[in-house]
Amino acid sequence: QVDRYLYHMRLSDDILLDVMARFQAEMVKGLGRDTNPTATLKMLPSFVRSLPDGSEKGDFLAVDLGGSQFRAHQVKVFDDGKRSSQLESKFYPTPKEVVQGSGAELFDYVADCLLDFMETKNLKHKKLPLGFTFSFPCKQTKLEEGVLLAWTKHFKVRGAQDTDVVSSLRKALQKHKARLDIDVDVLALVNDTVGTMMTCGYDDQRCEVGLIIGTGTNACYMEDMRHIDLVEGDEGRMCINTEWGAFGDDGALDDLRTEFDRELDQGSLNPGKQLFEKMISSLYLGELVRLILLKMTKEGLLFNGKVSTALLTKGKIEMKHVSAMEKYKEGLSNTKEILMELSLFPSEEDCIAVQHVCTIVSFRSANLCAAALAAILTRLRENKKLLRMRTTVGIDGGLYKTHPQYAKRLHKVVRRLVPNCDVRFLLSVSGSGKGAAMVTAVAYRLAAQRKQIDAALAPFLLSLETLREVKKKMRTELEYGLKRETQSSATVKMLPTYVCGTPDGTEKGKFLALDLGGTNFRVLLVKIRSGRRRSVQMYNKIFAIPLEIMQGTGEELFDHIVQCIADFLEYMGIKGARLPLGFTFSFPCRQASIDKGTLVGWTKGFKATDCEGEDVVDMLREAIRRRNEFDLDIVAVVNDTVGTMMTCGYEDPNCEIGLIAGTGSNVCYMEDMKNIEIVEGNEGKMCINTEWGGFGDNGCIDNIRTKYDKEVDEGSLNPGRQRYEKMTSGMYLGEIVRQILIDLTKQGLLFRGQISESLRKRGIFETKFLSQIESDRLALLQVRGILQQLGLDSTCEDSIIVKEVCGAVSKRAAQLCGAGLAAIVEKKRENRGVEHLQITVGVDGTLYKLHPHFSRLLGETVKELAPQCDVTFMLSEDGSGKGAALITAVAKRLHNVGQK
Repeated sequence: QVDRYLYHMRLSDDILLDVMARFQAEMVKGLGRDTNPTATLKMLPSFVRSLPDGSEKGDFLAVDLGGSQFRAHQVKVFDDGKRSSQLESKFYPTPKEVVQGSGAELFDYVADCLLDFMETKNLKHKKLPLGFTFSFPCKQTKLEEGVLLAWTKHFKVRGAQDTDVVSSLRKALQKHKARLDIDVDVLALVNDTVGTMMTCGYDDQRCEVGLIIGTGTNACYMEDMRHIDLVEGDEGRMCINTEWGAFGDDGALDDLRTEFDRELDQGSLNPGKQLFEKMISSLYLGELVRLILLKMTKEGLLFNGKVSTALLTKGKIEMKHVSAMEKYKEGLSNTKEILMELSLFPSEEDCIAVQHVCTIVSFRSANLCAAALAAILTRLRENKKLLRMRTTVGIDGGLYKTHPQYAKRLHKVVRRLVPNCDVRFLLSVSGSGKGAAMVTAVAYRLAAQRKQIDAALAPFLLSLETLREVKKKMRTELEYGLKRETQSSATVKMLPTYVCGTPDGTEKGKFLALDLGGTNFRVLLVKIRSGRRRSVQMYNKIFAIPLEIMQGTGEELFDHIVQCIADFLEYMGIKGARLPLGFTFSFPCRQASIDKGTLVGWTKGFKATDCEGEDVVDMLREAIRRRNEFDLDIVAVVNDTVGTMMTCGYEDPNCEIGLIAGTGSNVCYMEDMKNIEIVEGNEGKMCINTEWGGFGDNGCIDNIRTKYDKEVDEGSLNPGRQRYEKMTSGMYLGEIVRQILIDLTKQGLLFRGQISESLRKRGIFETKFLSQIESDRLALLQVRGILQQLGLDSTCEDSIIVKEVCGAVSKRAAQLCGAGLAAIVEKKRENRGVEHLQITVGVDGTLYKLHPHFSRLLGETVKELAPQCDVTFMLSEDGSGKGAALITAVAKRLHNVGQK
């Protein structure tokens, strides 16, 4: 009979999965800026951005307002590696005149209780941070600020709604401050649900959900910032207080609400509100049971149809009665005793029926609670893009703790609804007290960490003044490199390339190009057509250069190059043709003519012996002779930077500067012959390969070098050389980041203070990872994935810090590169003697092409430092291959003109 009577309270798994889907849709609505105003789930940001990591320490106060009693706590958190803490509390009543009086009276009462507590604990003369647990819906805009939206749980205080409760508490404490010498700093406003999650999070790092099932009910969880429209920023996570008690206030649960739910709601203090809470929280379940028993009695199904005063009295049956009657182990004796106390005289059948009613009502509560919790767990799993997730739910509340069957039922249903989540339920110890202290302790820790991180990254923040200084010094060094008497000691070598013109469109023919500048070596056949059908066709093959050859003898290196050329000529079927060849050799060379290049010094990891000081064209010719299979006309030795300028010059005659921002960093530009003292002649122009990577080798930019730059330099193959390149090029940026990460880890700010084996490895942090990590499209989850590939097990907070470090290092690189380039374009403007210069810079290099922000920051810096120059950046297509062929073609054209 009872089953038939309460048929609508029995919810199948299909119904629960439907509730779960409705709850998820409402969560999305609550998180959206436009849909939040009409959402029943308010999804309130708590501004709690981090869970405890075990390094918190210190003394904290907490006050807890929201239940039947007011509580004051002192929490000591020990940094002993065991995550231990000590809690001392004192309970104070919350008299009716206070909970239904004025706002000023309520907060004065809270301040008085706190003062009494501090006196009993002898804390009056200490300055202590305080966490304020305020278990009512609040709209927070900061961690220490919250505007009360509405009272719940029988609280009806006048004049407090729509005001900041932290300010009200601070005012009340201020009154006592001068008189009684107390100094309390309210650092955090915390909801009891958040407090529960934080308390359990201190004991179990997997805890990212908090759940209260008691007088009231609520849940909170850690949401990705990118989904929270109501708060600026999309980095990291923030705890969201769902305020799920109001779920269904828009009628979404009307098909599940029974006549008893409606009657209970009509008789409550807030009809039509908190409908979900009224179906599941202990404050209402006893009343629900009373209404059911009353109707059944009136219909003659119980107590021989005799309605007692108890059944007619609202609130007479409480949750404690329901819990006691469901103690099955004690048979029916409990049920009989309770009913007798309520002046009801039950038969055995009555006792069985009443016990069954209690079971159905509390079971429905556990079912609905499980469906909503399952929705939250599913969202967490989807946010993390996991097929299976392990997580912990921190839980508190009288119904969960004291009801004999509730916890078991809840666990069982949750596991059934989300089989792909392995859920641990962890009971919170004083979530609202210790939890508030934990939130405060975490806020305290984060503030201290922020200071340390800012201090580590401060040297990477370059002011406009500093950048102007760098530009000025670069200009000085450029001039030194061009002057005969200072060239030998100049750090920026300003090497003449003997490339005296840019393409004019008449170039044509077949050319070979060789490209040596990194770990790969390329051979290309380039066909150039002129006239109306002007085009460039290229065929190439890539060959690897093994480390033992890069660092072996010069003869081995050039024999390997010639072997690769032979393979290519064979492959293309052109072994017999004596083609003009351009050799892109991307290392500092001193040229005496266009086809003579003496290697000044190896860079980029090359260390082949017997090459420095030798002519690389001669070494290539020797190796071709040794092989004795084919002959080539080596027309030009080319630097990749010059090739980049020439490739863009073929498309845009205004291009007179080439920039490489990749593994290495360099610039070339067309300089007036009259300014190049180390080359005879004053007519026309010649391309100067600045080799600006050596800028600063004389100590002129030591003021902006950080300790991390010095560590990278000392661990490099060429300590003390190429200092500017080591601050701006792709080969070194990852290594700078690694040094910073090691330092921050040593300070306990990253990776739980553990330096992993992989972090100790030089070169592990490649620059491509910087580009990936800094991508705006990448969620922190993917950043964590990249760090995991590198063997770095990071938390969400770690990922944010790593991203920030990468950003600081690459931004400085782009700005320093921009300051150097500004010096060059300003020089070009002065050479031309114009007020305003329009010029194109041909650019190549992975850092410029692939990094999400480098090109923008570089352009902005040049614009800021050279406002009279209108600079267009043009991406080069294969400067080292196509560029070498074009230089060869231009050299051939100029040679022919000269002969004529």
